[in-house]
Amino acid sequence: MTGHGPRLIAHYLPQFHPIPENDAWWGKGFTEWTNTAKAKPLFRNHYQPHVPADLGFYDLRVPESREAQAQLAMDYGIEAFCYYHYWFAGRRIIERPFNEVLKSGKPTFPFCLCWANQTWSGIWHGNPDKILIEQTYPGKDDYRAHFEALLAAFRDPRYVTVDGKPLFLVFRPHQIPDAGTFTSYWRELAAGAGLKGLHLVGMQNSATQWRPQDDGFDAMSTTGFPGPGPKAFKPAPIRWLIRRLRKATGKPQIYHYKDVIEHLRPKARPGITDYPTLVPNWDNTPRSGRRGRVLHGSTPDLFRRHVRDTLDFVRDIPRERNLVFIKSWNEWAEGNHLEPDLKFGVNYLQALREECVK
Repeated sequence: MTGHGPRLIAHYLPQFHPIPENDAWWGKGFTEWTNTAKAKPLFRNHYQPHVPADLGFYDLRVPESREAQAQLAMDYGIEAFCYYHYWFAGRRIIERPFNEVLKSGKPTFPFCLCWANQTWSGIWHGNPDKILIEQTYPGKDDYRAHFEALLAAFRDPRYVTVDGKPLFLVFRPHQIPDAGTFTSYWRELAAGAGLKGLHLVGMQNSATQWRPQDDGFDAMSTTGFPGPGPKAFKPAPIRWLIRRLRKATGKPQIYHYKDVIEHLRPKARPGITDYPTLVPNWDNTPRSGRRGRVLHGSTPDLFRRHVRDTLDFVRDIPRERNLVFIKSWNEWAEGNHLEPDLKFGVNYLQALREECVK
């Protein structure tokens, strides 16, 4: 798919290998597979557990696993992985898979980074008041250290660029108290390091009145789910009733995928560059149990419709800036993955590829 169609970039979660912190918090050997494998259906026709097919229960410390992921993504027209990157005032976590990709030069598959700038808490496991690692923003010295830690990645020939500028995403731009200082200082550091600049993108859960340029970002990337977006799918009295019924029945929040994708259609806003996001599926009950949210009834055919709507929106955009993100490649414990499972195999990937080559 080189040279035509959108530039498909899939968000990539590296939490598929043990780390000391997760051992301490959740038990020896904990990874994303722990919650994925123990998931159970919570209501009639609830699709759980999701069991990986082609790639199996991989360990991202293994180079062959990373190579197999990259080859599969490339076979189906995905241009790059966007690795979630964690920086807590100088402390890094789950950094090993990406560091090994960077150091080894393999796979040769392109990549970029997304700073997942959220406080880690026990919310996934029903204990939202338990703070595991707090996200803080100490100021310019920390911003410099952060930039310098990533400079080797920005200079890597595999790193995704837009108009020659390394692409960098921030998961929650509004949580940076001095976002304008952060973005302007990073641009200054990029110029000093000899880069052509930076292409900075702030992610949003739902369309807002935020203007990314007001905080020094070049663009935003919006997805209506998960997050506050689903609140818009039902009138306020219906939302109240749903909450009461959910509490009474012990069921998670359930949204029908066929309805949600109608609200995920991109919408143009004058003067705003908003890169759309494809959402193949979502079900975080493996992490959150009955507190979770479920996009119920997702199928490859419905995903194909979602892809088609999005491609209609971006069809006339020049390829260099025709970015379409996919959330996500492998967030298995959130039921949010393109990697093949035993139920659907490669059918989501097949739908994506077939729509993008038309």
